[in-house]
Amino acid sequence: MIRLVIADDHPIVRAGIIALFALEEDIVVVAEASTPDEAVFAAERENPDVVLMDLQFGVHSAMSGADATRRIRALDAAPYVLVLTNYDSDADILGAVEAGASGYLLKDAPPHELTAAVRAAAAGESALAPVIASRLLDRMRAPQASLSSRELQVLELVAAGRSNTEIATALFVSDTTIKSHLAHIFTKLGVASRTAAVSTARQRGILR
Repeated sequence: MIRLVIADDHPIVRAGIIALFALEEDIVVVAEASTPDEAVFAAERENPDVVLMDLQFGVHSAMSGADATRRIRALDAAPYVLVLTNYDSDADILGAVEAGASGYLLKDAPPHELTAAVRAAAAGESALAPVIASRLLDRMRAPQASLSSRELQVLELVAAGRSNTEIATALFVSDTTIKSHLAHIFTKLGVASRTAAVSTARQRGILR
């Protein structure tokens, strides 16, 4: 029997997922969580095989789904984490994969794809939605045009309105390092300003 924890801040979404898995004889939902902290606690308490994790938990949550994934994967006898989200930007995908997620699905996936992904994750296999796998392959084929994980972090903070000094403080690096990252970002995106970099990144699906 596959033991599953569902982590999502929308009660209706959780109820729908629970109803879906109630039809499966080999999967049982052992807990649900509405915040990242609850997800980590449930993973510690319930000893699940898989945690089904959203990425965003509302403006009042200090921790993201990727943060919770990282903490869960650091546990002893850590369960696998399968991301189920609405977001498919490069920043979201890379953040989740680097945090230790073994699968990444979008919420418009058909039910049979979701149940198959949970079984795959429980077996230690990767479970990527076709569009996500395609995005990762595109990055591998054209690495010179892809932003690195740190460059994505910098660009996300630029998009949030942070100054170079604020970004440097948040990432524990120097202002000079941030300027260097921005120069690389501008070159890769073919732009000449912070505003243009954010706009272009959103148009290309690199940022939300």
